[in-house]
Amino acid sequence: MFKTPKLMPFLAGTAALAAIVGWSPSVLSDDTTLAELGERTHFHGVAVAGDDPSLIYLATHHGLYGVAPDGSARLISDHEDDLMGFTAHPDDPRVLFASGHPAQGGNLGFIVSKDHGRSWQKRSDGLNGPVDFHQMDVSKADPDVIYGAYRGLQRSTDAGHSWEMIGPLPDGLIALAGSSTDADAVYAATQGGLLRSADAGRTWHRIHPAPQPATKVHVTRDGNVYAFMAGIGLLRASEPELDWQSVSGFDGWFILHLASDPTDPDTLYAVTMDARTRAQALRESRDGGRSWSRFGDGQAEAPDGPAGSTLAGGR
Repeated sequence: MFKTPKLMPFLAGTAALAAIVGWSPSVLSDDTTLAELGERTHFHGVAVAGDDPSLIYLATHHGLYGVAPDGSARLISDHEDDLMGFTAHPDDPRVLFASGHPAQGGNLGFIVSKDHGRSWQKRSDGLNGPVDFHQMDVSKADPDVIYGAYRGLQRSTDAGHSWEMIGPLPDGLIALAGSSTDADAVYAATQGGLLRSADAGRTWHRIHPAPQPATKVHVTRDGNVYAFMAGIGLLRASEPELDWQSVSGFDGWFILHLASDPTDPDTLYAVTMDARTRAQALRESRDGGRSWSRFGDGQAEAPDGPAGSTLAGGR
């Protein structure tokens, strides 16, 4: 098992992010800045507005915020609930999905917004719920197919109205991602590596030889699969071949959430965490993940490690 003194505490923190970063709801306001949000709440997901790529959705412990390139941020949702499992509909820019916890406590179940995140309605309690899907994703191959992790792997084939229990979760699950080519295919980033299922999550097989923890896997609409692995960095492959290439390495920080611009596949946004200080940040890349800057301030950061080299044995 791959272990480092920096990484394992970090991974333990991803299971209970509230214990990592301090926050004080009394200082949050509807109009704020990205920097202020980073100090006062937790980032639980990121997406690009499909009909306005200059607007970045940031799901937080205190509702859904919209962040602009100048670093300004505004509360979009009509509530300040803790949004987990946040994901955008791959085809309809008005529709967003989430789960998580109401501000007053409990679980939200599976919730949907049809107005760009302003108002939210519960669509289902899920199985054994109300569910709290910390890991959830919509299939890019069929947006009616949704995968969620709660007391096992759950799957919906009717856009979240009803759910079936597929089976147990992969050990050490950190993130899920639906395929762009096959609604029955789903990826899992785990503490033991990167996995794929071809039968809707009933069985799993390793798709990268490294046993290091994978903290994120993300599939774009056009079939690129991105994964972040500790000690390796950001990887990319194309479906269905999955011939992994190293995009960039990172010195001391990890990707927790990743989003791609549906109008520009080379533009990526990542919620990251520093392995030493556990400080979170929102970063952007305009070259497919090779170089990054902090979103909202334009300060470029050079990645640590090679980019573009093919990794043997990726399948």
